[in-house]
Order: sequence, then structure tokens, then C-alpha cells
Amino acid sequence: MDKQLKRNLWFFPLGTVGRDMLYQLFTNYILLYVLFTRQLTAAQLMAITVIMVLCRVFDAVNDPVMGNIIECTRSRWGKYKPWLVIGILSTSIVVYLAFSVPLQGWPFVIFFGIIYFLYSITFTMQDISYWGMVPALGRDSHSRDQFTSRATLFAGIGATLAGIIIPMLTTGSMTVGGNAQSAYSNVALLFSILAPLFLCFTIFGVRENRDTPVSAGSKIGVRKIITTIKNNDQLVWIAVIFLLQQIGINMILGGLGSTYIYFAFGYEGGLYSTFSTIGVLATAFLMVFYPTISARIRRKQLMKYMLFMSLAAYALMIAAGVLMPYSMIKFWAITLCYMFSNLGQYAYYLVMMISIINTVEYNEYKNGTRDEAIIASLRPFLTKLSSALVILLTSLSYLAFGVTDITNKISSLEQQTNLGLITEAEKLSSIGSVLSGVRSYQTLGLILVMAILPALLMTMAYKLYMKHYILDEDEYDRILKVLDERKEK
Repeated sequence: MDKQLKRNLWFFPLGTVGRDMLYQLFTNYILLYVLFTRQLTAAQLMAITVIMVLCRVFDAVNDPVMGNIIECTRSRWGKYKPWLVIGILSTSIVVYLAFSVPLQGWPFVIFFGIIYFLYSITFTMQDISYWGMVPALGRDSHSRDQFTSRATLFAGIGATLAGIIIPMLTTGSMTVGGNAQSAYSNVALLFSILAPLFLCFTIFGVRENRDTPVSAGSKIGVRKIITTIKNNDQLVWIAVIFLLQQIGINMILGGLGSTYIYFAFGYEGGLYSTFSTIGVLATAFLMVFYPTISARIRRKQLMKYMLFMSLAAYALMIAAGVLMPYSMIKFWAITLCYMFSNLGQYAYYLVMMISIINTVEYNEYKNGTRDEAIIASLRPFLTKLSSALVILLTSLSYLAFGVTDITNKISSLEQQTNLGLITEAEKLSSIGSVLSGVRSYQTLGLILVMAILPALLMTMAYKLYMKHYILDEDEYDRILKVLDERKEK
């Protein structure tokens, strides 16, 4: 193996560990932070939800435009690394501020709107730059499998570390500073320092291939973006499929899972850390061995096996949630069901990632241009759009099941602790009393949404992929041969 390729295979994935810690904090815990540190009316909760959705709709233009800007960037450091530096530094500042300003009520809602909009811009800069490098690091299917699976593995490491650290240090007896507001601020500061440090591996250690054809002289504009997407039918289909899959995979970690665990088993961050960590543990095996698995099992066949496993796990999760009495045995049953369902979901995620990247060569084959940064920009856009839809579905679930009635009481106790009006021990005792008032329909409703919706979306994604995505292993290899023949001529 080429020496530079070996170096890239380590330094590229290492760079994403801190980025994904920041991403997990802001994407999967911002609503939880708001719920447990602010007393919200239904109108304020819906305003925050609308802000999230609108900012993600803004990304519908911002992400591909950013991809086009990167595509047209020419510098001595390449087209990706300048935006990696600008993006990660600005994202770190924005995330720290988001969790550190102690406003309440409508002033907080206004501040939230501004900071969420800024996050949409800053994270996009470095996220599209990072994943846009993959086609420039490896052209053949095997090397892309390696880069994609390794980067996803290290992203999973960052997400897992965040999933352990955040709830453990912000909820329950191990809360840093004794209250949620101080704890989230400290965690945000830590992650905002780690993210740029980890990305230095990619910025200083990775060298991309600059010999691939580019769309020289292309202008930055919406027309170019729309044309690139519209003229690539495989990109359109995989975008729809990926969006469905992303909504399903994030429903539990988007807030419903943590709220269910706290309501059903107690206000202790260690419990949710265990739940989320065990839930993604099996995916580490898949991420490490995916290149080996993909060499032996074709993608569509693998998806079929994973679908059956996930559907069985979701069904058992519902059975445990409905039939078993509340105990640690029930906790472990639900946690293990989540682990196996998540294993199938992550197999789908890896297949989707590679399927999006492979449309670069299809675009070159069909339209004569690669437009790799524009195509790569769809993945982070769809991820962000799916997270907004997850937030919308989560907020509607909270309102439907009266979750804010409970969280507002907990938030009040957290604020009293922050002001020194009560001790941490008094806070925890009072929260225990509040949680004893949780109704059975509330926990039942949460676990039904957590299981049924992801199962339905995963099934829809599978059916659409089987019917409409044609770039399987054989077709992709055929396209590569045609492109090679064109270059020889």
C-alpha cells in the first residue's frame, strides 16, 4: 500500500473525533438542554422547534452553495483545508456560546434563533469540506470503503465519547457544578477545545489527490447546484432514501431515548450513558469490518439481512416496554434491543454513504463533470434536515404526551440550585418526587414512537433502494472502465 495512502487512512478519520463530539452535543442534546434548564410554555417550545426547522430549510440552499464555493476554491492548501480551519474555529465559538448564556423566556428564544442560524453556517463550512475530501482521497471502490468506514468508525468514537460524557456530567449525582446550566457550559467548553485539536490531524497530515478533473471556471450559483442534482437521477433517489434512513436512525438519540430513560428509570445520567453506549457498541464491529464484509456480501443482500434483524429488535423493544414491569431487567432488555436495531441502521448508513459518493463517477459518466463537492454537500444537508425533522417529531411527541409538564418542574429545581436557593441533594430528592408523578401513558407513548417510526422508515428506505438505485457493484465497476477508456482516448 502507498505510504501516503496509509498516512491518509489514519489522519483523515482521526480528524473527525472532536467534530462529532461537538455535533452530538449541539444536535442531540440542545433540545434536552433547553427542556431541563428552561421553563417553557407550549408556544416557546414550538417557536424553538420552528427555528430549528427553518434553519435546516436555510441549509437547503446553504449546503450546496457551500459545496459549490469549495469546488471553485483555488489555494496553495487545496480547496478543502482553508474551509476546514475557518469552519471548525467558528463552530467551536458558536457551540460554547449556545450552552453558556443564561437567558430565560422569550429573550432566550430570540438568542436561540440567532445562535442556531450561526451554527448552520459555521458547521456547514467544515462538514462539507471534511466529507468532500473522500473522492479526492480514493477513486476505487475498495479505498473508498476504507476511508468511509474508518471515518465513520472514528466519528462513532467521538459520538460515543460524547454520549458517555454529556449525560453523566450534566444529569444526576455527578453533575458538574451541581446544576445542569453550569454542567452544559463546562462540557461545551471542553468539546470546543478538543474539536480543533483533533482536526489538526486532517489539516496537517492528509494530502488529497489533485489530479482528478474539476469543473474549471464554473460559477457559484443556485442554477449550477440545481442542474447538478437534477441531471443525476441516482443522486436524487439516494438523497430521498438517505433522508428517510437518517430520520429513523436518529429518533431515539434525538431526545426521545433520554427522556424515556429518565422518566422510566430515574434522573441519573449514568443510566442514559449506559443505554446510548451499549446501543452503539455493536456498530463499532461493523465499522471496523465493513470493508471485509462488503467484499463478501453485496450491499443489497446485506441490507436485507440487516432489515430483518432491526425489525425483530424493534418488535422486542415494544414488547419489553409494554409487558415488563419497571426494573433493571427491563432497562437491559430495552438497551439490548436498541443495540441490535442500531446495528442494522448503521449498516444502512454505511451503504448510503458509499452510494452517495459513487454518484460522483455516475455524474462524470453521464454529464461529463464530477462536481464532487456539490454532490458531497448533499450528505451533510440531508443529515441536518433529518435532524430538524427529528426535532419536530420529538417536540410534537412531547406536547402530545405532556412531557413539558414534567420537565418544567425539573428545570425550576435546576434553576434554584444554580441560584443557590436549594442544595444539590435537595434538588435530586425533589426531582425524584416529580418523576414519581409520570403517568404510564407518557412512557408508553414515548417508547412506541421510538420503535414504530424508525421501523417504518427503515422499511421504506429498503424498498426504494431495491427499486430505484442501480449503481450496484457491477454497474459501478463498468462505469469506471468506461471512464478509464475515455481518458485513454
